[in-house]
Amino acid sequence: MRFMVIMKASEESEANSVPTTEMLTEMGKFNEELVKAGVMLAGEGLLPSSEGARVRFAGNTEPTVIDGPFAESKELVAGFWILQVKSKEEVIEWVKRVPNTDGAHHEIEIRRIAEAEDFGDNLTPELREAEEKLRAEAAKNA
Repeated sequence: MRFMVIMKASEESEANSVPTTEMLTEMGKFNEELVKAGVMLAGEGLLPSSEGARVRFAGNTEPTVIDGPFAESKELVAGFWILQVKSKEEVIEWVKRVPNTDGAHHEIEIRRIAEAEDFGDNLTPELREAEEKLRAEAAKNA
C-alpha cells in the first residue's frame, strides 16, 4: 500500500531559510535508506508558501486566487514522500527515523493513498481503464 508522508511547515521553512549542509546530508542519507529498502516512490521539498498561491472555490462563483504567504505555518506542507510499504505500522516506523537535525520538524502526517479498490463499484471498468491510460501518459512526463 502507498502512503503520502507529509512534512508540516515550520517557522524556519516558511522563513525560506536554506537547510544547512548537515541537514541536507542527514536527509540525503535517510532518503538513500528509503530507496535501498525499495519503499520510496517519490519525495520532494517545497518552497515557502510566500512563493505559492491558493485557489478557493465557493459555490457557482469564479474561483478566487490568493497569493501566499499564509499565516498558519503548522497547517502548511513543507515537503512529502510517497512510500510503498506493507502496512501503516511500517510507514510509521520509517517516519520515526526522519532526521530532525535542526529540531524544526514538529509534525509529520501520514495518509494512505486511495487505490482503485477503494472506490468499489463506482469505479467502473471503463473508468478504471481510462485512469490507467492517464497514469501511463503522466508517467511519460516524469
